[in-house]
Amino acid sequence: MEIVTPSMYANIFSKNAYSHNIDIDDEKITDHVLDEKISALTTMQNQTSNSVLTLSENTNRAISAIKDKNETLLGEILQETQKLRLEIEKLKESVYKDELTNTFNRKWLQDVLLDESKNCFRNSGALAMIDLNYFKIVNDTYGHIIGDKVLIFIANQLRVTKESVVRYGGDEFMVIFSENVSKEGAINQLNELREDIITKHLKAKESLFVVSFSFGVEEFKINDKLSTIIELADKNMYDDKIKIKERITGI
Repeated sequence: MEIVTPSMYANIFSKNAYSHNIDIDDEKITDHVLDEKISALTTMQNQTSNSVLTLSENTNRAISAIKDKNETLLGEILQETQKLRLEIEKLKESVYKDELTNTFNRKWLQDVLLDESKNCFRNSGALAMIDLNYFKIVNDTYGHIIGDKVLIFIANQLRVTKESVVRYGGDEFMVIFSENVSKEGAINQLNELREDIITKHLKAKESLFVVSFSFGVEEFKINDKLSTIIELADKNMYDDKIKIKERITGI
């Protein structure tokens, strides 16, 4: 099919799940949730259109007020524009945040950190690729609701670095360290954070389990390509995964 609507996707997903005897009663992929997603996107689109329209109207009014030297009208426009600016900032926040973990998303990465035309970094720093260990076992053992809570837990722990945290996809995160943090400094921070996480026991359905992650760090300079830095960080991360899984053999 060229186009698969959310309701069609949910129906196809459900049929395939049941054919494999998979219980998805606790899953989030439902018509209700998909409808909420569509509604949220529609609301965002409407807010954007209204903001653009208001900005255009205020611009025209400001031009007229300047020509007529109408200070009262200029004051009113200034107040309206300041209010509009706050609304746009809130809209930007919703566009750039991952809904589940409240971290930044890939759009933020593309729009804020990269030169869009070349897909290169605008500044220098260090990029850490982070991948959860045994996350599939967590989902298979306790379900995706618990899996989501684990992702939220890890995201909150990564914020301890005080750096920019991005959910890159699934159970993969990025931490973008500022240019005053060296590669070694980033590695030390993440090592300390991981050791602390390993000591914490999470509870699900009267069972206790632990989570951990593997990571790889690579420095980047202005105009370095994102794809190149990710490839290098990924290699370091998989080397680290081999070592950490020799220590930690499950959840």
